[in-house]
Order: sequence, then structure tokens, then C-alpha cells
Amino acid sequence: MILNNIGCFLLFVFLFTAGQSRAQHFPAKNYPRNYFQWPVKAKVGIAANFGELRPNHYHMGLDCRTDQKQNVPVIAAAAGYIAKVKIEPYGFGRAIYINHPNGLTTLYAHLNDFDSALEAYVKQQQYKLESWKVFLDIPQNLFPVQQGQQVAWSGNTGGSQGPHLHFEIRETGTDKVLNPLLFNFPIPDTIAPDLYRLAVYNRQLSAYEQAPKFIALKKANGVYGIPLSLLKTTNSDISFGISAYDRSSGSGNRNGIYSSLVYVDGQPVSGFQIDNISYDETRYLNAHIDYKLRSNGGPFVQHLTKPTGYNNSIYTSFKDDGVLRLRDTLLHRVKIEIGDANDNISVIEFNVKMDKLPAPVAGPDPYKQPGEFHPGFLNIYETDNLSLYLPEDCLYDSIRFKASAAGGDTYLVQNGSTPFNGYFPIKIKPAVPVEDSLKNKVLMQRSWGGKTNFKRTEYLDGWYRAAFREFGYFRIFKDVTPPSISSLGFREGMNAAKLAAIRFGVSDNSEEFDFRAELDGKFLRFSNDKGRTFIYRFDEMCAPGPHELKIIATDQAGNRAEKIYHFTR
Repeated sequence: MILNNIGCFLLFVFLFTAGQSRAQHFPAKNYPRNYFQWPVKAKVGIAANFGELRPNHYHMGLDCRTDQKQNVPVIAAAAGYIAKVKIEPYGFGRAIYINHPNGLTTLYAHLNDFDSALEAYVKQQQYKLESWKVFLDIPQNLFPVQQGQQVAWSGNTGGSQGPHLHFEIRETGTDKVLNPLLFNFPIPDTIAPDLYRLAVYNRQLSAYEQAPKFIALKKANGVYGIPLSLLKTTNSDISFGISAYDRSSGSGNRNGIYSSLVYVDGQPVSGFQIDNISYDETRYLNAHIDYKLRSNGGPFVQHLTKPTGYNNSIYTSFKDDGVLRLRDTLLHRVKIEIGDANDNISVIEFNVKMDKLPAPVAGPDPYKQPGEFHPGFLNIYETDNLSLYLPEDCLYDSIRFKASAAGGDTYLVQNGSTPFNGYFPIKIKPAVPVEDSLKNKVLMQRSWGGKTNFKRTEYLDGWYRAAFREFGYFRIFKDVTPPSISSLGFREGMNAAKLAAIRFGVSDNSEEFDFRAELDGKFLRFSNDKGRTFIYRFDEMCAPGPHELKIIATDQAGNRAEKIYHFTR
């Protein structure tokens, strides 16, 4: 019993010291604690945390549990005023932004109905703007709120895949999103992150020109280690990656880790903390992870040293660029701390050793080969029928760029396993010129791995130009097919007195289109959650009596479809 108590005491000292060392090496966080209350009237718990790894982005808030139900009261986390409302088919769905006097903003997303007064105001604005999809700036004096006041009901709208409340805390002036777990919400968490495997990278090669060496991690006496506690390497410049998840007490959900810190011979070398991210930075997740590995079906692996092209990053390099450069064959001690926002720390310890010193390399830098594109440079590719350029801040690491014809007016540009930040313009010149009457009907399609997206092109002296943010197959084609409109249970000449709603489906070969409905010549608000069915729920806008309903769908190429129905209410 005494030995157990001593062991617990030593573990406490170890974790406390680790927490202290992390605080010593990263900037202090001065966020107000206990200022905000839990934003939904349900048992406190999260289904996802800030910084969790998602496709092409970090998760930017807390997914608060709502007892697996919809229409749970959502309340203001602190006093302030409703500053914005957003309604969109994907993303946040229906969302409220509340500004607070301390310079912070809270966001509540995937909502169902708003509070009745706000709901009426939003509906009025939608009809004024003749759009269901809106992003409204609301005058400061219209909707003041007190802490704990109900503002909405929880739901499952937008990009949500199950009932919950997505909750964020932002700096009002910069829109920078802050980690809510640093504000002392009552989420119990005494569990350190779970570590699964260590990845070793040769930093003399691009991350996209190699497969990492994986080493399984095993925990003993509270510390993770590797076989024989020794990593032998033939690479002189290396960095590490980690496959790891975090959990909160009483939950098996795999959350994202908060921080890492790499020490070599007792000195900090590199690390990261995910405590604030803006939405224009969130796509840098694709640099933070081994994107090539993940896109080909592998696990999430997070780099522990800053990738070359990760700008304004979550990383800190304490020594040079944070890369471990071995210049002898001696043993070097490595310690890696992986932490969560509650200062629970998991530790890996091992030795690393060069097998032998590499022979000097004569000639040009092997990292910079002909045909390579590099981050920080404007990279240009041009042929007789294909032209593109990559802006300076778009590559995360060097790539051996390739492009080739794939038949007709189709080209393979690099591959979909190479990530990219921002957009790059691409131009294609068709083998056979497009007739003048159809030049404004030309679309460009990008496809990879069964996924496609389309963009309307701009005609430029025989070329057709669009901008994309992913590589893959690109083709141009003439789109002269209008969208297809189908009524779902609604027909011409019917008596709709017993219907609660009208539904329509719209499809198009280019996927994207504009939808408009008019009742007796005036805009009628149809909702379109998750981009599926267009729904009008009967309200005061449709009075008793005969009516004419017009449905209009227009695609990116300007092809228009229209259907007219007459009905009685």
C-alpha cells in the first residue's frame, strides 16, 4: 500500500512537472475562466473537441452533446447581444453569433428554430432579400440577451451528422477562434492522450516523396517506449509524427490532442499547441497531418515539427527549424510530451542513434531536383493546351510536379494525394475551338477518387479558365442540359388544403444550381437543409384560395428549367 501511494505521488510529480515545462515553453493563455456557462440544457459532455482532425480542416469548436435529441434549449453562455445569424444548407446550418462585452463572441450552430422574436425577424429579412440562405448583421440594440437566456433550440441542420450543438468562442475583432477547453467549462478530464504509433520522417525528402517509418508504442510504468528503447537511423535529418487521440473522463469518443513538445538531450526542439485557429488557417490541417498517408486510407499522423510550408502555424521551433540533425554516431535522448488542454500528459522516451555518418554528397542539393515545385515560390507550368500556376503560399512541401494529357480535353494534374492551400488558376485550350454561341456554356470539371466538382469558366483568347483547390483530373465540356425539377407528392390542379408542406427535388449534371420559387409572382421562401429537398411549409404567405406556383432552377452554365403549378389552398 505504501509503495502504491509512493507510486501515485511520483506520477503526480511527473505530470505536474510536465505541465510546468509545457507552460514554460509556450505563451501563457489569459482567457477568462468561469465567464461562460454551458450553452445547452443537457448533461455536460462533448462529442468532439477543438482541433480534432477532420477532412481538410480542424474542428473549430466543441460539439456539445444534447442527450441524442433535437430541440433541447440552447442558452446564451454569457450576457451580450445577438450580432449575426447565418442560414446555409451545409456548414453551420442555422447559427447564432452573440457578442459579449469582454471582446469575445460565442457561436451556436446546427440549430432548429430560433427564439420566436428572432425567428420572425430573420424570416422578414429573408423575404426582403428574397433568399433563404442569408448571413445577417443584426443591429446591436435589437436582441440583447442575458446569461442563461434561451436563444434557440438545438438541432441537426447543415453539415451535422447527428443531434448536437456546435459551440465556438471567437475574438470579436479578429474572428480568431479560441479553444473553449481553456475557459474552464465543467468537463471532467483526468485521462492523458492515448498514443499508438510513432512515425519517423527523412527531412531531406519531401513529405510527399516518402513513406514514414512506423514504430509501435508500448506503455510501461506510465511511460511509452519503442522496442529496445533505441531508434537506429541512416538519415541524418529527421523529425517525428504521432498517431494519437485524447479522451475525456466517462467518454470513449476519440478527440484531438492539444499539444506536443519534443526534447532532444534535455533541450526543447519543437512543439505545437492548438489553442487558436482562424477559418482562413484551418485548411493547414493538411500540412499538419501526413496527407498522402491519410488520403490513401491510412491513419491520421500529426507532424511534431513544422512542415516547410505551414505559414502562421500552430508550431514553435525552439532550435533552428525544429528538425533533429544528427552529425555523430552517439546516443541522443529523445522525450516527447503529448498533452490535452487539462494538462494531462503522455510521454514517450527513447534513444536515437545514427548507424554511420553519411558520405558527403557532391553536386546540387538532392532536395531540389529539376521539375520540383517549392513552397514560398511562384510555380508555373505551361504547355500548348494546359497552363496553370501555383501561388507562393499554397504548397506545404516540395513536389515533383507532373501533368499529362488523359484523352480529349482531359488532363491529369499531379494527383489527389498532394494537398494544396488556397486556389490555383488553371487554363485549358480545347483541341477543337468551341463555337461562339456556346462559349459561355463551357464548364470545367475536376475529379478524383469518385468525387467531382464543377466551375464555370472564363473565356480568354481561346483558353477556358477556372480556379480549384485540389489536384486531379480536369476536363472542359459544353453544358447545354438544364436542371431537372421533380415534385414530391405535389401535382398540377390539386387541392393542397390538407398539406403541411410542399417539396421539390432538383438535379443537374453540374451539381450546382440556383433555385427560386414564386407564389403568384412573388418570392416564396423554400428551405434547403443539407442541399437535398426544397421545402415550403405552409404559413401566412399562402392565403386560402387559388394560386400559381412557379419553380425555377438555373445551373452554372445559365441553363434554365421552369415548372408552373396551379393549386387551391
